[in-house]
Formats: sequence, structure tokens, C-alpha cells
Amino acid sequence: MHHTSLVMLACSILVVAGCTCDQSCTPDGADNPLLAESTLPFGAPPFDQIEEAHFAPAFEEAMKVHNAEIQAIVDETEEPTFTNTIEALDLSGRLLDHVKLIFLNINAANTSDGIQALAKEINPKLAGHRDDRLMNEALFARVKAVYDAREAMDLNTESARLLDKHYRRFVRGGANLDAEAKAHLKDLNAELTTLSTQFGENLLKEMNAVALLIEDEADLAGLPQSVRDAAAAVATAQGHEGAWAFNLQRTSWTPFLQLSERRDLREKLYTAYIQLCSHGNETDNTALASKIASLRVERAHVLGYANHAAYQVEENMAETPDRVNELLNKLWAPALAKATAELAELQSLANSLGDDVSIEMWDWWFYSEKLRAAKYDFDEASVKPFLELSKVRQAAFDVAGKLWGLKFIERSDLPGYHPDQTAYEVQNADGSHVGVFYTDYFARESKRGGAWMEDVRRQWKIDGKDIRPIVTNTCNFSKPSEGQPALLTLDEAATLFHEFGHALHGLLSDVTYSSLSGTSVAQDFVELPSQMMENWAFDPAVLPTYARHFETGEPIPAELIEKLQRAKQFNQGFATTEYLAACILDMDWHTLGEAVDQDSSAFETASMDRIGIIEEIAPRYRSPYFGHIFSGGYSAGYYSYVWAEVLDADGFVAFKEAGVFDRDLAESYRKNILSAGDSENPMVLYERFRGAAPSIDALVARRGLE
Repeated sequence: MHHTSLVMLACSILVVAGCTCDQSCTPDGADNPLLAESTLPFGAPPFDQIEEAHFAPAFEEAMKVHNAEIQAIVDETEEPTFTNTIEALDLSGRLLDHVKLIFLNINAANTSDGIQALAKEINPKLAGHRDDRLMNEALFARVKAVYDAREAMDLNTESARLLDKHYRRFVRGGANLDAEAKAHLKDLNAELTTLSTQFGENLLKEMNAVALLIEDEADLAGLPQSVRDAAAAVATAQGHEGAWAFNLQRTSWTPFLQLSERRDLREKLYTAYIQLCSHGNETDNTALASKIASLRVERAHVLGYANHAAYQVEENMAETPDRVNELLNKLWAPALAKATAELAELQSLANSLGDDVSIEMWDWWFYSEKLRAAKYDFDEASVKPFLELSKVRQAAFDVAGKLWGLKFIERSDLPGYHPDQTAYEVQNADGSHVGVFYTDYFARESKRGGAWMEDVRRQWKIDGKDIRPIVTNTCNFSKPSEGQPALLTLDEAATLFHEFGHALHGLLSDVTYSSLSGTSVAQDFVELPSQMMENWAFDPAVLPTYARHFETGEPIPAELIEKLQRAKQFNQGFATTEYLAACILDMDWHTLGEAVDQDSSAFETASMDRIGIIEEIAPRYRSPYFGHIFSGGYSAGYYSYVWAEVLDADGFVAFKEAGVFDRDLAESYRKNILSAGDSENPMVLYERFRGAAPSIDALVARRGLE
């Protein structure tokens, strides 16, 4: 590509980054807010102007622009070079990324029937568009020519990483296949995309449906006012004014299981949860899970892999399914032993209370709360009044301020896609711009379950200009009644810090290439910054600075902090066992070597029988509602959280030794982890920060699994 062509390409894609170009560079449809240059500060999207009808034409135009950019690379008459092929390829598709990221955010957090219908239509088209690019023989020939000549090039570490990443992306996308195999792969990808979209849509519908409707206030025995108020709000939203409703979002059913004195109703609600999407109706996901797993086996075979896990894990730090299973197996036996001991304690407590029960799945949360109170004179309800949402959020901001001098300034002039959303400009200590950060914390029916960080715009650089990132944090905390404060549980406060860690990974990115930016890292490395940030949430040096009673303003008592610290390892056998069971179920689904349909229920039972899980514990997610692996991006990757926890537990030891706000260590962590993206091998980056290879010892000690 001649230099003038590269400049035009860069100009056309900088429209979406807030850079001014002449009219000839602007894509067609400039009256469409998704295609027009943003006039808002920092090039933030005009969410208030974007309507459903804008997306379909924006996607069509963006794919057309991307195809033209790719064709320009293919038509280049000069010999393939890193600049005219690899850099040009990385610059291409910026407009499509822009439209796609906005759509992903809205579909996940503020969806509608129209948006969901468009997702069903557009996702297979996007999959086909990606396949057309990765199976473009002329384009791959240029990429391969540069890759084959890499030894003779004077590439820096990041450029060499980019070249390797693009080459591998083509090979893993089917570039080396013959025409027949390419066509088959395209069909498989399209079908998988359609099925995964359907799986997620079914799950959202069932999670938001009322699973338990209570009309007699006496049936709320044991529930505090905050839980009752949240349930009343759910009931009202569902047309049951004057009643109390619980759905299958964790923020709704977990407090009920912990605190309700009605064992029969706990059983009813928990049973509804573990039977999610398995009722033989139109939202049943059992056959979908099996079909997705089977098609993934078929795709792996087409690409030359033994199974889907081998294909997926190859790009991660773990590299092979065997190494994943080695870690899971190392933790499984001590976790199960600890959970079994915990079960005995729960049964003993129930007996001592005179309760004529044999502990079942739906009893675990209830008796755990009582046992924690008995053993540590501590219960979660005593902490919740001190965890007011705005103060927890400010605490996360303050930690980032103490570590890196960051400042978060609310920007009411940047509209969101929902009134619950708040925008902040993030600045360095010297006032220089870091990025834009949106928060969207409250549960609603238009939002899928869970919590996540997503890019709206990734960080990258061109011609000396640093395009700064725009990121979102989305959670599902219960929205309080009008005039009441939003109080968080310990888990929810940890979740806020967790997602904020992901946000910092995106915001502090400082790389040249978009493909290597921010959270575009190995899946079992991406959870390191998020889980590392959780360590500050309840650290004795941090908690007293923000935990103040929402009514009196009194700081959290020192003895309550001490109780919290002592109770940290409580119930960790259960938590670790239910999580590891889900990891193992994920790996079992994705190490299947034959593309045959399974009876999902029988398959899952066999998986759990093989590892000897006790019947009082179910895997954290059962197959029909395991959205992470069947509709999200974590297939053969749910283990990533514990892999990254090995790193974060080991890494935070360094902060405990140096001081949790040690600026030199914080700067090393920012430079080598938060800012580096995927510019180098993640283990190299970690060891540069830590000064040594990670050890599993800190994780084992943290969870009390010795």
C-alpha cells in the first residue's frame, strides 16, 4: 500500500475516534449517529441519539468500509511489508469495531425485542464477515509472506507480537484449509453463532421471570427490610403490586436462601434456580448445550485439533488442557475435603438448634450464615449498612488515586444508554486525559445477569496521536426504593472492585496497536487485574476509609473489621468446590473427542460422579444456564479465574510486603501489567513485575486449603 493510501485509511477510521477528516473520508450515512463523527468531548458516543433503526444500516456500511480496506491491502502492488500489510490490517475495521462495541454494550445492558432480533440477524453476518477475511487467500498470502520473513526484519517486541498474533489468527481461522473445508467451517461458525445467541436469550428470559411470588408477609420471615424492598420492586415491575417476587438473578435469590426461615420456600426457589432452562419449553437450553458442544468438536477437527479445549487453551497461558486439568485436580481434593468438613459443621449446628433436618443444597446458605455468626460473632447483615454503593465506588477511585494518582471526574455532559449510567473522565495526577469510564450498577430486565467490563473504544496510537479508551462497568445490584441508599453485600462490594480492575486494565493501556490493547490478552491472564483489585476492597488499610454507617455516618467498628478478617476463610471449601466443579464440567464438555449429541443431564451427572462431588453441592453453573461457556466467551476457559487467582494471590503478597500503597511497586504493576496489554508474553510481564515465577502457595493459604 502506498503511503497516501495508508493515510486515507487512517483518516477514514479516525472518524470514530473523534479525529477530524475531510468529507471524502467520511463513511456514507453521516446522518446516522453511529457513522458520523462524534461532537461530544473525547469522541464519546452520543448514546442519547442512537436508536434501534440505526444499527442495521451502520453494520452494513461498516462491513462495506472494512471490505474496501481489506481489498486495498490485497491490491497493493508493492511487496508485502510489516507496514503495508500487518499495520494496515490492524488499522482496518475501526468503524466496524466502533459499531459492534456500542451494539454489544446495549444488547448486554439495555436490550429490547428489536435489539435481540437484530442480534440474531447480525451475529451470523458478522461471523461470516470475519470468516471471509480470515479465509481470504490473497490477504493471507501477504500476511504469510511478512511472517516468513520476520527473522530478517528489525521489529520491536510489540510489533513482533502483533505479527505473530495476526498470523495465528488467520491459521486458527481456517486460512490453510482447502475450499471445501473452508466452506464447512463457515457453516459451522454461522450455526454456532446462531445457537449461542439463542442460548443467551433463553437464559435472560428465564432469569428475569418470577420464580417465587409471595403474597403473605408472614412468608417473609427472616428477611431484612432491604431484601423485602427489593422483592417488592421486582413484584411491582412484573405487575404484582403489593406482593414480593424473587427471580433467578443472584442478587435476588441468594439473600433469600441465606436469610429466609421458610425452608420449604428456600427449596422451591433453589430448585427453580438449578432447573433453569431445562423445562422442555421454548427456553429449554439442554439440547442447545449439547448441540453447541458437538459442533465445537466438529470445528476443532476441521482445524486439526483433537477437541475444542485444545483449540481454545492453545492461546492461553495454560497452553494445553492437560495443564488446566493439572491445576484443577491439584485443588479439587483439598477443596472437597474442606467442603465435606464444612457440611459436618453445618449438620452439627442444625442438630444443636433442634432443627430436624438433613442438610440439603437449599440449606447450605442458611446454616452457613448461622454458623458464621456462631463461630466468628459475625454475619454479613452487620456489614451491609456500612457498604453504601456510592462510598464503595469512591473507595475504588481513591485506591486508584493513591496507587497511580488517578482522578475520576463526573461528566453529566456525556449521555449514557440508560438513566442509571454515569460517565466519568479519568485523568492522571497532572491532569492529562486517561479515558472515559461509564458505570451502570443496577439490575433491570433489559440487562443480562452477572457483572462485566466492556470496551466502547480501545486504546491505540497512530501518527503520534494516542486514541484514549472508553470503557464501561456493568453490574446487577438491587436498586433501592426511592430515597433509600443502595447497600451492598460483601460479595457485591468485591464485584465492584473486581470490575473496576478490568476497567483500569482497559483505561491504562499504553500500546501502539488496537489488537494488543487493554484486555485483549490471554483469557487466563485477563482476570489478573480484576482479581488483584479485589484485594484492596477489604484490606485493613482501606476498609475503614470508606465503610461508614449509612444512617449515622459512624465508621465501621474496628472489632467488626477484625471479625471480617478472621472469617475470610469461612465457607471456602464450599465456594471453591462449587466453582471447581463448574470448571471441570466446562472442560469435560470441551474435551469431548467425538461430535455426537449428548443427553446433557446424564453427561453432567457422569461428570460430577467422576469427581465425587457431594450431593449437597451443585456446580456453580449447570449446563443449561452455563452462559459463560455456551453464550459467552469462556468455553474451555472458566478455569481462568482460578488460574489468574494463583497470580493475584502471589502478586498481592508483594504489596503486603512493600506496603499496599507502595508507589514504586504500583508503578511497576501499572507498567508491566495494566499498561502492557498483550504486547509481550504474559508470564514474562508477570515475572518482570513480581521478580519471580508465581507460586500456588499464596492461593492455597488464602482459601485455607492446606
